[in-house]
Amino acid sequence: MAHDHDEHGHDEHGHVHGGHHHDHTDIDWSRMAEHLETQAELFTPLYERALAWLGHKQTEPGLVVDAGSGPGVLSCLLAEAFPAARVVAVDGAEPLLQRARARAERLGVADRFGTLTGELPGILDDLDYPVDLLWASRSLHHLGDQRAGIAAFASRLARGGTLALMEGGLPARFLPRDIGIGRPGLQARLDALEEEWFAQMRADLPDSVPEVEDWPALMASAGLRHTGTRSFMLDLPAPTTDRARAYVAASLGRLRDVFADHLDADDRTTLDRLLDPEDTASVHRRADVFLLAAHTVHTAVRTG
Repeated sequence: MAHDHDEHGHDEHGHVHGGHHHDHTDIDWSRMAEHLETQAELFTPLYERALAWLGHKQTEPGLVVDAGSGPGVLSCLLAEAFPAARVVAVDGAEPLLQRARARAERLGVADRFGTLTGELPGILDDLDYPVDLLWASRSLHHLGDQRAGIAAFASRLARGGTLALMEGGLPARFLPRDIGIGRPGLQARLDALEEEWFAQMRADLPDSVPEVEDWPALMASAGLRHTGTRSFMLDLPAPTTDRARAYVAASLGRLRDVFADHLDADDRTTLDRLLDPEDTASVHRRADVFLLAAHTVHTAVRTG
Protein backbone atom coordinates (compact mmCIF):
# COMPACT_ATOMS: atom_id res chain seq x y z
CA MET A 1 0.00 0.00 0.00
CA ALA A 2 1.83 3.23 0.63
CA HIS A 3 5.16 4.24 1.99
CA ASP A 4 5.28 2.54 5.39
CA HIS A 5 2.55 0.54 7.20
CA ASP A 6 2.29 0.39 11.71
CA GLU A 7 2.33 -3.19 11.52
CA HIS A 8 -0.91 -2.05 10.32
CA GLY A 9 1.75 0.18 9.24
CA HIS A 10 0.95 3.36 11.00
CA ASP A 11 3.39 5.90 10.00
CA GLU A 12 4.07 8.63 12.49
CA HIS A 13 0.77 10.26 11.55
CA GLY A 14 -1.18 7.07 11.99
CA HIS A 15 -1.66 6.29 8.32
CA VAL A 16 -1.17 2.68 7.36
CA HIS A 17 1.69 1.85 5.12
CA GLY A 18 2.99 -1.54 4.34
CA GLY A 19 1.06 -4.76 4.31
CA HIS A 20 -1.39 -3.89 1.58
CA HIS A 21 0.84 -2.94 -1.30
CA HIS A 22 -0.78 -3.38 -4.67
CA ASP A 23 2.73 -3.53 -6.12
CA HIS A 24 4.80 -5.96 -4.09
CA THR A 25 8.01 -5.55 -6.08
CA ASP A 26 11.21 -3.98 -4.78
CA ILE A 27 10.16 -4.23 -1.14
CA ASP A 28 12.63 -5.37 1.51
CA TRP A 29 10.07 -7.40 3.43
CA SER A 30 12.37 -8.45 6.25
CA ARG A 31 13.29 -4.84 6.97
CA MET A 32 9.71 -3.66 6.64
CA ALA A 33 8.37 -6.47 8.82
CA GLU A 34 10.86 -5.64 11.56
CA HIS A 35 9.83 -1.98 11.46
CA LEU A 36 6.12 -2.83 11.49
CA GLU A 37 6.49 -5.29 14.36
CA THR A 38 8.52 -2.83 16.43
CA GLN A 39 5.97 -0.12 15.89
CA ALA A 40 2.96 -2.30 16.70
CA GLU A 41 4.66 -3.62 19.84
CA LEU A 42 5.25 -0.04 20.97
CA PHE A 43 1.56 0.76 20.42
CA THR A 44 0.37 -2.41 22.18
CA PRO A 45 -0.96 -0.57 25.30
CA LEU A 46 -3.23 1.49 23.03
CA TYR A 47 -4.42 -1.61 21.17
CA GLU A 48 -5.10 -3.50 24.38
CA ARG A 49 -7.35 -0.72 25.64
CA ALA A 50 -9.20 -0.65 22.31
CA LEU A 51 -9.69 -4.41 22.36
CA ALA A 52 -10.92 -4.35 25.97
CA TRP A 53 -13.53 -1.80 24.87
CA LEU A 54 -14.46 -4.02 21.93
CA GLY A 55 -14.79 -7.00 24.22
CA HIS A 56 -17.79 -5.40 25.90
CA LYS A 57 -19.47 -4.97 22.51
CA GLN A 58 -18.75 -8.34 20.91
CA THR A 59 -18.58 -11.04 23.55
CA GLU A 60 -17.18 -14.46 22.71
CA PRO A 61 -16.89 -14.17 18.92
CA GLY A 62 -16.31 -17.44 17.08
CA LEU A 63 -14.40 -16.00 14.10
CA VAL A 64 -12.28 -12.85 14.29
CA VAL A 65 -10.66 -11.44 11.14
CA ASP A 66 -7.83 -8.89 11.09
CA ALA A 67 -8.28 -7.29 7.66
CA GLY A 68 -4.91 -5.87 6.67
CA SER A 69 -2.92 -7.56 9.39
CA GLY A 70 0.69 -6.89 8.45
CA PRO A 71 3.00 -9.21 10.44
CA GLY A 72 0.29 -10.07 12.94
CA VAL A 73 1.11 -8.27 16.16
CA LEU A 74 -2.46 -7.08 16.51
CA SER A 75 -3.84 -10.36 15.18
CA CYS A 76 -2.18 -12.13 18.10
CA LEU A 77 -3.50 -9.51 20.53
CA LEU A 78 -6.97 -10.30 19.15
CA ALA A 79 -6.33 -13.98 19.83
CA GLU A 80 -5.37 -13.16 23.43
CA ALA A 81 -8.33 -10.81 23.92
CA PHE A 82 -10.82 -13.39 22.61
CA PRO A 83 -9.51 -16.75 23.86
CA ALA A 84 -12.40 -18.78 22.43
CA ALA A 85 -12.12 -17.33 18.93
CA ARG A 86 -10.44 -18.51 15.77
CA VAL A 87 -8.43 -15.59 14.36
CA VAL A 88 -7.60 -15.15 10.68
CA ALA A 89 -4.95 -12.59 9.66
CA VAL A 90 -5.58 -11.28 6.13
CA ASP A 91 -2.98 -9.40 4.11
CA GLY A 92 -1.74 -9.00 0.57
CA ALA A 93 1.87 -9.77 1.52
CA GLU A 94 2.68 -13.41 2.23
CA PRO A 95 6.10 -12.56 3.76
CA LEU A 96 4.30 -10.57 6.47
CA LEU A 97 1.84 -13.41 7.08
CA GLN A 98 4.76 -15.81 7.54
CA ARG A 99 5.82 -13.57 10.42
CA ALA A 100 2.26 -13.60 11.75
CA ARG A 101 2.17 -17.40 11.81
CA ALA A 102 5.55 -17.56 13.56
CA ARG A 103 4.37 -15.06 16.18
CA ALA A 104 1.20 -17.06 16.81
CA GLU A 105 3.34 -20.16 17.29
CA ARG A 106 5.63 -18.37 19.77
CA LEU A 107 2.66 -17.08 21.74
CA GLY A 108 0.91 -20.43 21.87
CA VAL A 109 -2.18 -19.50 19.87
CA ALA A 110 -1.30 -21.23 16.58
CA ASP A 111 -3.97 -23.91 17.07
CA ARG A 112 -6.68 -21.30 16.46
CA PHE A 113 -4.79 -18.94 14.19
CA GLY A 114 -4.88 -18.89 10.39
CA THR A 115 -3.86 -16.59 7.55
CA LEU A 116 -5.31 -15.62 4.19
CA THR A 117 -3.20 -14.02 1.46
CA GLY A 118 -4.81 -11.64 -1.01
CA GLU A 119 -6.03 -8.12 -1.64
CA LEU A 120 -8.89 -6.58 0.27
CA PRO A 121 -11.80 -6.69 0.11
CA GLY A 122 -12.19 -9.49 -2.48
CA ILE A 123 -10.04 -12.02 -0.63
CA LEU A 124 -12.60 -12.05 2.21
CA ASP A 125 -14.86 -14.10 -0.08
CA ASP A 126 -12.47 -17.01 0.60
CA LEU A 127 -13.43 -17.14 4.29
CA ASP A 128 -15.21 -20.38 5.18
CA TYR A 129 -17.99 -18.81 7.25
CA PRO A 130 -19.31 -15.42 8.41
CA VAL A 131 -17.25 -13.20 10.70
CA ASP A 132 -18.25 -12.28 14.25
CA LEU A 133 -15.66 -9.49 14.59
CA LEU A 134 -13.94 -7.89 11.61
CA TRP A 135 -11.11 -5.57 12.65
CA ALA A 136 -9.71 -3.19 10.00
CA SER A 137 -6.88 -1.03 11.34
CA ARG A 138 -6.15 1.70 8.79
CA SER A 139 -6.49 -0.70 5.89
CA LEU A 140 -9.73 0.75 4.55
CA HIS A 141 -8.21 4.04 3.44
CA HIS A 142 -5.98 2.15 1.02
CA LEU A 143 -9.02 0.97 -0.95
CA GLY A 144 -9.96 3.27 -3.82
CA ASP A 145 -13.69 2.99 -3.08
CA GLN A 146 -14.04 3.12 0.69
CA ARG A 147 -17.85 2.97 0.62
CA ALA A 148 -17.71 -0.24 -1.43
CA GLY A 149 -15.00 -1.55 0.90
CA ILE A 150 -17.20 -1.08 3.96
CA ALA A 151 -20.11 -2.73 2.14
CA ALA A 152 -17.86 -5.70 1.36
CA PHE A 153 -16.72 -5.90 4.99
CA ALA A 154 -20.35 -5.71 6.14
CA SER A 155 -21.39 -8.50 3.78
CA ARG A 156 -18.94 -10.90 5.46
CA LEU A 157 -20.36 -10.32 8.95
CA ALA A 158 -22.57 -12.82 10.72
CA ARG A 159 -25.87 -11.55 12.05
CA GLY A 160 -24.94 -9.71 15.24
CA GLY A 161 -21.34 -9.43 14.01
CA THR A 162 -19.28 -6.28 14.61
CA LEU A 163 -17.18 -4.25 12.20
CA ALA A 164 -14.45 -2.26 13.95
CA LEU A 165 -12.66 0.38 11.90
CA MET A 166 -9.58 2.10 13.23
CA GLU A 167 -9.45 5.26 11.15
CA GLY A 168 -8.62 8.82 12.11
CA GLY A 169 -7.31 10.14 15.37
CA LEU A 170 -4.60 12.74 15.85
CA PRO A 171 -1.10 13.12 14.39
CA ALA A 172 1.56 11.83 16.75
CA ARG A 173 3.73 14.30 18.64
CA PHE A 174 7.35 13.70 19.63
CA LEU A 175 8.82 17.09 20.58
CA PRO A 176 7.88 20.48 22.05
CA ARG A 177 6.78 23.18 19.60
CA ASP A 178 10.03 25.06 20.21
CA ILE A 179 12.98 22.68 20.42
CA GLY A 180 15.71 25.33 20.62
CA ILE A 181 17.01 24.75 17.10
CA GLY A 182 15.50 25.87 13.83
CA ARG A 183 12.09 27.48 13.43
CA PRO A 184 9.40 26.44 15.97
CA GLY A 185 6.53 24.27 14.73
CA LEU A 186 8.49 21.71 12.68
CA GLN A 187 6.07 18.85 13.32
CA ALA A 188 3.05 20.93 12.26
CA ARG A 189 4.78 21.68 8.95
CA LEU A 190 5.55 17.98 8.49
CA ASP A 191 1.88 17.22 9.21
CA ALA A 192 0.82 19.55 6.40
CA LEU A 193 3.18 17.84 3.95
CA GLU A 194 1.88 14.43 4.96
CA GLU A 195 -1.73 15.52 4.48
CA GLU A 196 -0.89 16.57 0.92
CA TRP A 197 0.93 13.30 0.34
CA PHE A 198 -1.97 11.30 1.75
CA ALA A 199 -4.53 13.08 -0.44
CA GLN A 200 -2.41 12.34 -3.50
CA MET A 201 -1.99 8.70 -2.45
CA ARG A 202 -5.79 8.38 -2.22
CA ALA A 203 -6.29 10.09 -5.60
CA ASP A 204 -3.81 7.74 -7.26
CA LEU A 205 -5.44 4.52 -6.03
CA PRO A 206 -7.19 2.37 -8.65
CA ASP A 207 -10.89 3.30 -8.95
CA SER A 208 -10.43 6.07 -6.39
CA VAL A 209 -13.69 7.67 -5.26
CA PRO A 210 -13.70 10.88 -3.18
CA GLU A 211 -15.63 10.26 0.02
CA VAL A 212 -16.56 12.26 3.10
CA GLU A 213 -14.76 10.40 5.87
CA ASP A 214 -17.81 10.13 8.11
CA TRP A 215 -17.16 6.53 9.09
CA PRO A 216 -20.38 5.98 11.11
CA ALA A 217 -22.44 7.31 8.16
CA LEU A 218 -20.58 5.03 5.73
CA MET A 219 -21.20 2.07 8.02
CA ALA A 220 -24.90 2.97 8.16
CA SER A 221 -24.99 3.16 4.36
CA ALA A 222 -23.84 -0.48 4.34
CA GLY A 223 -26.81 -1.47 6.49
CA LEU A 224 -24.95 -1.56 9.80
CA ARG A 225 -26.05 0.04 13.05
CA HIS A 226 -23.38 2.32 14.54
CA THR A 227 -22.64 1.23 18.10
CA GLY A 228 -19.88 3.56 19.19
CA THR A 229 -16.82 5.65 18.51
CA ARG A 230 -13.94 6.07 20.91
CA SER A 231 -10.34 7.26 20.77
CA PHE A 232 -7.45 5.62 22.56
CA MET A 233 -4.22 7.30 23.56
CA LEU A 234 -0.61 6.23 23.75
CA ASP A 235 1.19 8.50 26.19
CA LEU A 236 4.91 7.87 26.71
CA PRO A 237 6.09 11.08 28.41
CA ALA A 238 9.59 12.51 28.45
CA PRO A 239 12.10 11.27 29.26
CA THR A 240 10.85 8.40 27.15
CA THR A 241 12.03 4.83 26.65
CA ASP A 242 14.84 3.76 24.33
CA ARG A 243 12.29 1.89 22.21
CA ALA A 244 10.13 5.00 21.81
CA ARG A 245 13.22 7.07 21.06
CA ALA A 246 14.20 4.64 18.29
CA TYR A 247 10.68 4.83 16.87
CA VAL A 248 10.79 8.63 16.85
CA ALA A 249 14.16 8.58 15.08
CA ALA A 250 12.89 6.10 12.48
CA SER A 251 9.71 8.13 11.92
CA LEU A 252 11.56 11.40 11.46
CA GLY A 253 14.08 9.65 9.22
CA ARG A 254 11.32 8.43 6.90
CA LEU A 255 9.80 11.91 6.80
CA ARG A 256 13.22 13.35 5.94
CA ASP A 257 13.58 10.82 3.10
CA VAL A 258 10.10 11.39 1.68
CA PHE A 259 9.81 15.16 2.04
CA ALA A 260 13.38 16.43 1.77
CA ASP A 261 12.66 18.22 -1.51
CA HIS A 262 9.61 19.96 -0.02
CA LEU A 263 11.32 21.30 3.09
CA ASP A 264 13.14 24.59 3.28
CA ALA A 265 16.86 24.55 4.06
CA ASP A 266 16.31 25.47 7.70
CA ASP A 267 13.92 22.56 8.32
CA ARG A 268 16.22 20.12 6.51
CA THR A 269 19.11 21.25 8.71
CA THR A 270 16.94 20.88 11.81
CA LEU A 271 15.91 17.35 10.83
CA ASP A 272 19.51 16.41 10.11
CA ARG A 273 20.52 17.59 13.59
CA LEU A 274 17.61 15.75 15.19
CA LEU A 275 18.73 12.55 13.45
CA ASP A 276 22.48 12.82 14.14
CA PRO A 277 23.35 10.55 17.10
CA GLU A 278 26.45 12.64 17.78
CA ASP A 279 24.48 15.88 18.15
CA THR A 280 23.38 16.72 21.69
CA ALA A 281 20.21 18.25 20.16
CA SER A 282 19.27 14.94 18.47
CA VAL A 283 16.29 12.79 19.42
CA HIS A 284 18.85 10.13 20.39
CA ARG A 285 20.16 12.31 23.23
CA ARG A 286 17.78 15.11 24.18
CA ALA A 287 15.68 14.72 27.34
CA ASP A 288 12.42 16.22 26.03
CA VAL A 289 11.50 13.50 23.49
CA PHE A 290 8.09 11.93 24.11
CA LEU A 291 5.45 9.98 22.19
CA LEU A 292 1.82 11.07 22.29
CA ALA A 293 -0.67 9.58 19.82
CA ALA A 294 -4.41 9.00 19.57
CA HIS A 295 -6.20 6.49 17.33
CA THR A 296 -9.98 6.35 16.84
CA VAL A 297 -12.10 3.20 16.54
CA HIS A 298 -15.62 3.15 15.07
CA THR A 299 -17.88 0.15 15.61
CA ALA A 300 -21.11 -1.02 13.99
CA VAL A 301 -23.15 -4.21 14.06
CA ARG A 302 -25.01 -6.19 11.43
CA THR A 303 -28.57 -6.57 12.66
CA GLY A 304 -30.22 -8.26 9.68
